Amino acid sequence: MSQDQQQDQQFEDQEPQQLVDENGNPIEEAPPEEQQDGGSKKYAGIISWVVSGALHATMLMLMGTIYFLAQDPEQEIPPVRVQNIPPPPEKKEEKPKMERELLDPKVSLDIETKSDNPNPITQLDLPEDQSQREEENDNPVAKGREEAVADSEMGGSGAFMAIGAGGGGAGMFGSRSGGGRKRAVGRGGGSKGSESAVDAALRWFKKHQSPNGMWDAEKYFQNCTEDPKCEPGTLAGHSAEEVNVAMTGYALLCFLGAGYDHKTANKYKPTVKKGIDYLLSVQAPDGLLGKRNYEHPVAVMALAEAYAMTSDPELRKPAQQGVDIIIKRQNQDKTGGYGLGWDYVGPNARNDASVTGWNVMALKSAYAGGLTVGNSMEGSKKWLELAWKANNDGKEGRPDWQKLDPYKDESRFSYCWTTGATEFGKDFGHQNMAPVGMVCAVFLGHRAGDPMLETLANYVMNKQTPKAYPTNTYYMYYNTLGVFQVGGDKWKTWNSVVRDMLVNAQRKGEGCFDGSWNWEGTAFHGNTIGRVLSTAYNTLCLEVYYRYAQVQNQKH
Repeated sequence: MSQDQQQDQQFEDQEPQQLVDENGNPIEEAPPEEQQDGGSKKYAGIISWVVSGALHATMLMLMGTIYFLAQDPEQEIPPVRVQNIPPPPEKKEEKPKMERELLDPKVSLDIETKSDNPNPITQLDLPEDQSQREEENDNPVAKGREEAVADSEMGGSGAFMAIGAGGGGAGMFGSRSGGGRKRAVGRGGGSKGSESAVDAALRWFKKHQSPNGMWDAEKYFQNCTEDPKCEPGTLAGHSAEEVNVAMTGYALLCFLGAGYDHKTANKYKPTVKKGIDYLLSVQAPDGLLGKRNYEHPVAVMALAEAYAMTSDPELRKPAQQGVDIIIKRQNQDKTGGYGLGWDYVGPNARNDASVTGWNVMALKSAYAGGLTVGNSMEGSKKWLELAWKANNDGKEGRPDWQKLDPYKDESRFSYCWTTGATEFGKDFGHQNMAPVGMVCAVFLGHRAGDPMLETLANYVMNKQTPKAYPTNTYYMYYNTLGVFQVGGDKWKTWNSVVRDMLVNAQRKGEGCFDGSWNWEGTAFHGNTIGRVLSTAYNTLCLEVYYRYAQVQNQKH
């Protein structure tokens, strides 16, 4: 060990020396600080604790004073009521519920005793669909062009109609689903039974759709797995291409009329998409669907409504091409200055009311979707006016259109009208196509109080209000749509008869038949085509409450 290490070890081994007094007692050393300031810090610590305690006490007293000053001396503490909550009832096993009773489909109704709806519905508690369907007026996305529902005329030129007024920002087809549909049913006089019937009919259509997406007028029943089976239909002397394009269009209009499209999540989305895909698959390169000017507008109307409700870009071109065919085939005035109506083929001089009605409705739906319709509606309005005046020329006992009282007189509308004719001719056919004339009048801008609209509605109410099913379902489709737009007492009377008649006549709980309507005795072409067509017309009648909003009751 070095010398330095030895010295360090010596210092570490030495113990500190203890100080003693003169008697030898040990003396304790004070801490350095106390030695320096005489222990003054000891008293400073005590003082700081006293000051801190005083400040905290003052703050507590001040807060207490504020609390008591803020209290209302008259305010009483509400008593606490104790209530015993009974235990929830035991959950019983639910049995399958039959929403639609089995009723005799042959129901006679006396319209004289049913002139009003005694129980108008203001709120309707309908079962919620197990789907995520859009709620109209609860969804900011408009379904259909807003201008088409406004009480204004197309392009400011005076041709378009106000049918559907009241849709507002929800668009022309905005009342077809969700909360908007419930409100429309309540306002229009629908019922829980009528809505149940609509849903049953849509289930029937779904069960009878062909694998390729069409609805086959003849062999539809082969697609259903339930028994007993429905009966075959017929083509009524037409080609399968013509009839089945129309049947598919009708069925799609039933789904779309109830708010079910091919884009929004809903329980019928695949069904609707397959139907649309079928129409697109059979559409000719120029846009023609089928062959004639009858099935073509029915199918175009379905495509146009599907496009208007979804803005599906894949539908815009085929729908517009279909509209272009309608415009191209419109009959023309002899001078060629404007269009008129339509015939099954053509254009030519024969203006067929039945054919024209579907073309006018297709153009309406096309305009609602923002498609181009040109001045075709202007021409349709001229056809309507000229044909109506020629049918009511005041000769041989016919009404004189210049002297009609809109509130009591009737006017007529024939099956055909020849371009340029100013008087009723033998080639006009029968004069009971007032249903088509009435609907076209509404679609082409006529309002409540207008002589044409009111007198045609008077004819319908007096001559064509059904009393029992089966009835002429073709007339009933047009009449239900038209009288609904006329509104007022006429609609209350019509609805009180037709709604319950159709609900009661629907087939219920019979396998393949369930949800459909019988076709025998339904008159016009419905009694030869079969069950698909009769079911479509009756379904559209029960959807009238929300397919279009009612036009405002304004005079022309």
